Amino acid sequence: MVIANAAGAAASMAFSAAGLLSPGLALSGGADQVTPLADLYAQLYAARALPLGAVLLHQLLISRTGRGLTPLLLVGGAVQVADAAIGVSSHNPGMVVGGTVLAALHLGLAARLARSAHGIGPTGIPVPGAA
Repeated sequence: MVIANAAGAAASMAFSAAGLLSPGLALSGGADQVTPLADLYAQLYAARALPLGAVLLHQLLISRTGRGLTPLLLVGGAVQVADAAIGVSSHNPGMVVGGTVLAALHLGLAARLARSAHGIGPTGIPVPGAA
């Protein structure tokens, strides 16, 4: 699940960078629909997605201490839920699917980490001697 979350964070960063370089990629009308506001949106999205993704990748792949990972996954999951909602309102199926899948990955791992921190095993049964 860690690798899937890391891949999701990397994919989110890649889509953000691609949108920053070519904002028309995220628009149903393509490059013909790029306005100054669309360009601004791509910049704002990158300002959020790139640092959040980088910190998430660091925690998942390098730090791996678990300290701070659960809250970071919750924030990442909330951001992806918002992205999916924006996708619904803008009729962008890619954002809906991508945001939903990444939200499930981030929130699922956060729940798993929270359970294990409270001595609850992956089946939901308390682990003897864990606290």
